[in-house]
Amino acid sequence: MSVRSFALFDTRIGTCGLTWSAAGIVGLQLPEATAAGTRARLCRRWPGARETSPPANIKDAIARVQRLLKGEAVGLGDIPLDFEAVPEFHRRVYELARTIPAGHTTTYGEIARRLDAPHESREVGQALGRNPIAIIVPCHRVLGADGKMGGFSAAGGVATKRRILEIEGATALDAGPLFEAISPRNG
Repeated sequence: MSVRSFALFDTRIGTCGLTWSAAGIVGLQLPEATAAGTRARLCRRWPGARETSPPANIKDAIARVQRLLKGEAVGLGDIPLDFEAVPEFHRRVYELARTIPAGHTTTYGEIARRLDAPHESREVGQALGRNPIAIIVPCHRVLGADGKMGGFSAAGGVATKRRILEIEGATALDAGPLFEAISPRNG
């Protein structure tokens, strides 16, 4: 396993943390109640990661996440990720989730269908519940079959999910999916 580093950064929703390796982003920790809480949670999730000044490519990723969380239309789909420790099915779910544009949502079932696994929406939900790179892998853009928020494992739960979607300009948050922007079989 490669050496991991991390940095904390402020956003509109609180202090987040980004963990990376030489291969790419390993994790994004959403805010806890305090910056110290975010740091502690990040260190529990990625033991051995060292807090350090980020290199230019990581500074760019941080700036783009900050801009997205200010409501700017910023794409994050080209940021390199390190999925070394991620199971293959989860990786496929995350790669498809990355194609959901800001301001749009889809359902767990739709992702399962697009993965040619139409009966595995629960497994898609479980994969997204373990998503280590929130925001960059936008699990918050995936809703239940009825268009309801469902769960969200970050601090603040569903309220945090709704807040991020509102910042991104998502509409009809309880009315169903808005995932028309990608092709039927992407991935």
